[in-house]
Amino acid sequence: MTETAIAAAAVDYRTDPSQYRHWSLSVEGNVARLSLDIAEDGGIRPGYKLKLNSYDLGVDIELNDALNRVRFEHPQVRSVIVTSGKDRIFCSGANIFMLGVSSHSWKVNFCKFTNETRNGIEDTSKHSGIKFLAAVNGACAGGGYELALACDEIYLVDDRSSAVSLPEVPLLGVLPGTGGLTRVTDKRHVRHDLADIFCTSVEGVRGQKAVDWRLVDAVAKPAQFAATVQQRAAELGQNPLAQARTGAKGVALTRLEREDRDNSLRYQHVQVDIDRPNRAATFTIHAPVGTQPTSLAEIEAAGASWWPLAMARELDDAILMMRTNALDIGTWLLKTKGDAAAVLASDALILANQDDWFVRETLGLLRRTFARLDVSSRSLFALIDSDSCFAGSLAEVAFAADRAYMLALPDDPEHAPKITLNAFNFGPLPMVNDQSRLQRRFYEEEAPLAAARATFGTALDADEALKLGLVTAAPDDIDWTDEIRIAIEERAAMSPDALTGLEANLRFAQRENMATRIFGRLTAWQNWIFNRPNAVGEKGALKVYGTGEKAGFDLNRV
Repeated sequence: MTETAIAAAAVDYRTDPSQYRHWSLSVEGNVARLSLDIAEDGGIRPGYKLKLNSYDLGVDIELNDALNRVRFEHPQVRSVIVTSGKDRIFCSGANIFMLGVSSHSWKVNFCKFTNETRNGIEDTSKHSGIKFLAAVNGACAGGGYELALACDEIYLVDDRSSAVSLPEVPLLGVLPGTGGLTRVTDKRHVRHDLADIFCTSVEGVRGQKAVDWRLVDAVAKPAQFAATVQQRAAELGQNPLAQARTGAKGVALTRLEREDRDNSLRYQHVQVDIDRPNRAATFTIHAPVGTQPTSLAEIEAAGASWWPLAMARELDDAILMMRTNALDIGTWLLKTKGDAAAVLASDALILANQDDWFVRETLGLLRRTFARLDVSSRSLFALIDSDSCFAGSLAEVAFAADRAYMLALPDDPEHAPKITLNAFNFGPLPMVNDQSRLQRRFYEEEAPLAAARATFGTALDADEALKLGLVTAAPDDIDWTDEIRIAIEERAAMSPDALTGLEANLRFAQRENMATRIFGRLTAWQNWIFNRPNAVGEKGALKVYGTGEKAGFDLNRV
C-alpha cells in the first residue's frame, strides 16, 4: 500500500462507544465520567503492548469521539471526571515502544492529533462551560499528566505512592510532546526553577508537595478521594454556560458515510480528489441544498443531518484522513460549490440562535475543524471560481489559505465568482490564537478591517475582493488555468520541510497564546528532537529504553 492509498487507509477516525476498547463513558445526572482502561493488546498497529495504561493513536481517536458524544449526545452534562479504571495507575502516557518503532511522520502526526484533542477539552470548557476534573487515582506520568493538565482542575490521590511526573527528558531524550512544558508554565504557573527540577526528574512529585508546587489543585486520602472528586465536579458544573444545557434533548451523532477510493474521498457535503502527479488534493465543500431549517425547532428536528454540523463532521474527518494517510500530498486546493445564499441563510440562523446549546456546540465543531485546517502542515490554496460559494462561514476556508486565487470575469458578471462577508468573518470562528482570520490577515489594523466590515452582505467580485485585500490574485479566464498550474507545480518542487516551517511561521504572525506556543515552539522543538540520534539513533534514549542498555549521547550542544 502506498502512503496515498486512501481506499486501503491504515487509520479510520470513525468510531462510537460500542467499538471502544480503551475508554468507557458513563453519565450520572449532570456529571459524566470518562474512565481509561487501556487494553494491552489493543494497539492500533502491531509490534507493541499498551502496558500500564499507556496510549497510542487509537486511544486518542476514542477520546476525541467520546468528547463529541459528551458535547452533543449528553446536553445535561455540566462537568466531566477523567479518571482511570485500573488500580494504582492513572496513565503512563504515550506508549514508549510504539514511539520507538514508529516512523518520524507517525510520531509527529500522533502528537499533533493528541494536542488538538487536549486543546479541544479546553475549548469546550471555555465556550460550552463543561468543566473537566482529572481524578488522578494512581501513578500519572508523561502524556498521562499532560491529559490531566488539559483539564480545569487536577485532584491527586494522597496514598504515599501516586505521583505526577514528566520524565521524557531524563528517560527518553525527548520532550513532553502534548503541551506538558507549556501548560506547566502558562496554565499552572509552576515556578521556573521548580519546573526545571520537575521536568528533569524521573520520580515525580506527590502529595502536598504537588499542591505546593501548583502541579495539582488538591490531594485527598484514598478513603475520601471518590467523594471529594464527585463533590468538586458538581461544584465546577455550577456555571451559567453549562446550566443553559439543562433539560435539552441530546443529538445522536450517527456514523459518517464515506466512500473511499484510491484517488478520492466522498461524503454527502465534502469531497476530496487527489492529483498524484502534482501531489495535490482538491477539497470541495458543497453548500446546503434542498429545504433547510428556518427555526430552532427545525434545527433540532434535523439533528446530525443539519448542514453545518454534517459538513463540519465530514470536513474534520477528511482533514484527518488526508493528514494521516496521504503524507506525500503536500498541496490542498480548497474549493466550495453551490448557492452562496443558502450558506448565508444557514449562517443567519446560527447567529440568531447561538445561545441555544445545540447551535453553540455546532459552532464549536466548526471552530475546531477550521482550526485543525490552520495547523495542518500542508500548503493551502483557495480557488474561487464560477461555481464557488465562499460566503460567510465558508469564506473562512479561503481566509485560512496561504493564498487565494479568484477568477476575474469582468465581461460576464452573471458567472463571475463572488465573496460575501458577514459576522462570521469577525469573531465566531477564531484561529487557535483567538484572532479572526481577517484580523490575522490585516494585523488588526482598523482601516482594512473597517473597509471589509462595510461590505457585509455585498457580493464582491474579483476586482473588489482584490482591492480590499481579501484575495491574493485575480487572473482572468485566459490566464486562470496556467497561473494555477504554475503555482501548484512550483509548490510541488519545493522542500516539504521548508514549506512546513514557512507556513507555520506565517500563519500565526502576530498574536501568541498557549495554544500557538504548543503548536509552534514546543512542537517545532519536538519535531527536531525526534530526528536527532540522541533520541532515535541506534543508541538513542528512545530506542534503547527498556533494553537495559544505556543511551549514548552526542554531548555537543547544537
